Amino acid sequence: MNISLYTLSEVLAISGEAGDFEVQVKQHPRYVDMGKCIACGLCMEKCPKKVDDEFNVSISQRKAAYIKYGQTVPLKYAIDAENCIYLTKGKCRACEKFCPTNAIDFEDTERLMRIRVGALILTPGSAGFNPSATEFYGYGQIPDIVTSLEYERLLSASGPNMGHLIKPSDGREPRKIAWLQCIGSRNTNRYDRGYCSSVCCMYAIKQAVVTAEHLSGGEKPEETIFYTDIRTHGKEFERYYESAKEKGVRFVKARVHTMPGKNNVGVNLSYVTEDGRHVLEEVDMAVLSIGLEPPKDGVQLASRLDFKLNHYQFVETDSFSPVTSSRDGIYIAGTFHFPKDIPQAVTEASCAADEAAKLLAPARGSLTREKTYPAERDVSDEPPRVGVFVCSCGINIANVVDVKELTAFAKTLPRVVYVENNLFTCSTDTQNLIAEKISEHHLNRIVVAACTPRTHEPLFQDTMREAGFNPYLVEMANIRNQNAWVHQGDPKKATEKAKDQVRMAVAKAVLNTSLTRLRVPVVQKALVVGGGLSGMTAALDFAERGFETILVEAQERLGGNAWLLNRTWRGEDIRPVLENLIETVEKHPRIQVCKNTRLLTCSGSVGNFASDINVDGETRQISYGAVVFATGAREYQPSEYLFGEDPRVATQLQFDRKLREDKTLAASAKDVVFIQCVGSREPERPYCSRICCTHSILSAIQLKETNPALNVYILNRDVRTYGLWEDLYRKARELGVVFIRYYREKKPRVFTEKEGLFVEVWDSVIRHLIRLPADHVVLASAVIPNENASLMEAFKYSVDEDGFLNEAHPKLRPVDMAVDGLFVAGLCHYPKPIDEGMVQAKAAVSRAGVILSQKSMHLDAVKSYVTEKCDGCALCLDVCPYKALSLVTVSNNGREEKQIKVDVALCKGCGICQATCPKEGILVHGFTLEQLKAQVSAVLEESEQ
Repeated sequence: MNISLYTLSEVLAISGEAGDFEVQVKQHPRYVDMGKCIACGLCMEKCPKKVDDEFNVSISQRKAAYIKYGQTVPLKYAIDAENCIYLTKGKCRACEKFCPTNAIDFEDTERLMRIRVGALILTPGSAGFNPSATEFYGYGQIPDIVTSLEYERLLSASGPNMGHLIKPSDGREPRKIAWLQCIGSRNTNRYDRGYCSSVCCMYAIKQAVVTAEHLSGGEKPEETIFYTDIRTHGKEFERYYESAKEKGVRFVKARVHTMPGKNNVGVNLSYVTEDGRHVLEEVDMAVLSIGLEPPKDGVQLASRLDFKLNHYQFVETDSFSPVTSSRDGIYIAGTFHFPKDIPQAVTEASCAADEAAKLLAPARGSLTREKTYPAERDVSDEPPRVGVFVCSCGINIANVVDVKELTAFAKTLPRVVYVENNLFTCSTDTQNLIAEKISEHHLNRIVVAACTPRTHEPLFQDTMREAGFNPYLVEMANIRNQNAWVHQGDPKKATEKAKDQVRMAVAKAVLNTSLTRLRVPVVQKALVVGGGLSGMTAALDFAERGFETILVEAQERLGGNAWLLNRTWRGEDIRPVLENLIETVEKHPRIQVCKNTRLLTCSGSVGNFASDINVDGETRQISYGAVVFATGAREYQPSEYLFGEDPRVATQLQFDRKLREDKTLAASAKDVVFIQCVGSREPERPYCSRICCTHSILSAIQLKETNPALNVYILNRDVRTYGLWEDLYRKARELGVVFIRYYREKKPRVFTEKEGLFVEVWDSVIRHLIRLPADHVVLASAVIPNENASLMEAFKYSVDEDGFLNEAHPKLRPVDMAVDGLFVAGLCHYPKPIDEGMVQAKAAVSRAGVILSQKSMHLDAVKSYVTEKCDGCALCLDVCPYKALSLVTVSNNGREEKQIKVDVALCKGCGICQATCPKEGILVHGFTLEQLKAQVSAVLEESEQ
């Protein structure tokens, strides 16, 4: 309702200023009337003109009448004017002849529009590097050399081969595949692509892991990834890397040149190993892991809108305003900023929305429209008519579960009157189709056999509402997460299990009834836990958006770890910005700063929380509608490398302090040795701490710029200067910093002798043990989360295996937590640099603002309720984890009796009370014992047959 979508459009010009822009937009003709198009596909079917399909990276063809892909939004066809036979030659018009709704409009013309807006958010994305100009890669000459994007489409269920992986040369399945990294990234010799594209290592590993799922016969493929540095720096990425190695993916540190195979089939690889051996190796396919580069029209867009680009033609920003362009009111998100993965891009989008919301705060709500739904139909007196929609989820489900067999089985179930299998049930067109089928077949219950209701149930509930039914008449069978993903090795049993899941879902759906959601008031106040840079950023953003904010900090001063840092990676001084931010926060009229404070309790639910806090020994109660956790992390204190035994051995933060306090340190030293991955990427801490490589390189550059004669060594396992940080890595090498690679199995040794302090390390290139004198040894220690056990207990949130706070979904909801109303930002989520921490803080405010901007909000209807069988025994009272139950006295026929009362605002519908009650005195809406028994009976009846 509040989004106007202009497709086939481009921005021509902009005038005005922040808060009051006029944007000139040109919309190119679609030649299809969107109001009439029903996406039946007849125009595409009858169109005789085939052209390269850009969505499938031109490895297949589409028609001139087309949609880009099956989940296109809006799902409306278009005519490709450059290739349409009629528009180019004046003949044909087959699409017009066969269109059943007369939607084809060859008289369509381009439109010029002027749109008034207060802010702009630019997300034009990026382009993939084209390796065809680099002859030694053989791309475009050797059929079995493909780019990573082409390989991704070959793996896709919606790709040219429907997910069946075959070699382009002869159509056979490949059994030996190689990935070549850093193609078009980290290269300043031939191309101005000195940056790291950040995502290539992870997508290559992912492709290698999932390839086996796309091959027939069960034979394990031989897979090799040739790399310079493996950069698995994101949350859970290092575990995925180690898992890939355990699954047999081979990793070789080498650069490769390619030569054609015999008869132009396969690929011969020529490379030199770390120990100097020259190797010739034949593979069936080679995948070029191409990097990301600025969008082709990025320079033109920057010129039209008057903002700055950096030397790589990505958008120029600074560390403390990470999504703000050089022009006020224009914000950036995604890979137009610089290459990044999906979670970071989604987080940046929320951050940009927050910046725009702050700018537009005075006009908030003045143009909003509320979505309306048709009147809800009462189905209580109707016999159940169930529709089942089975999702293939591309190949996520269909590659394991036989969805055709499952669809046929669903048709045999009682009360089921319609069944359909869809490629992607969550797509816009399928949502429309479900609404149509509900009307056509008079359905009053639906079952969706797809993925997890945790992420997708609200979507299908909304579809039911749009069709005029209560949203709780939807039931989901999770045949992806709870089946296909965990039973990949046994498709037959997975299919049988899916049948059980659908049978149970139908049995419960038959008994589903309409439920009513309650509306509760929202406390339009925010709580921020943690007063570091991320926490203060969040608090200030809340306040500037007009929300009262409580900032709770456990220490006696604000600032956290930022006090221990000198400069950002861009060279900006941190301390002046920090001091100014602290002063602004402490003086802001909407921010209540509580230092030396502990959070003791939490009660309530999203929109209406209450907590006891202890401030300087005094207990107070606060209320708030949403909370952002920014509780930070700390530097690991090593137990190796003579740390704590020799004062010349220091951690990074300790060495930063030495550089601040001793201005003569660099000039007086002769040798400084940095050791990376101290406490990180170890069995007890199997994650990358993300910021350590860049931190060491920044210090090394500072040392070399101060004293060029100083010998600086960085002992590393992989140098992980992802994104634009790669410039620093190159600069350090140019200044003479020496990088020596070591392996975990052969760690450096730090020892003292009469002559002084020394570091001994095995150099994997020269194959020799070398001994380095050291005036200072700097340990790049792991970043470890702060202790948050009491907060976990109070707020019922979860942490990962390493103790970092969990997000609700790593890609779809990267700053939301699983408990509604809770959000996360900064180091407590995962190690990250200052700019990423600030982005996450602003993103958390953006997401929390959705709650706080409402005066009241709906609660989920799945809540406990007391029945007439309750005798007040209070067993449920003792087990309720959310303190949602209380024991009250009620009058019954003149007698006073004890009975349980439910606070629906606190109840989460977990069902522990129902499971504990011996007399069915308390049940849960939507999960009554009758419904659960029906599900169990459905399975038992089948097993007895």
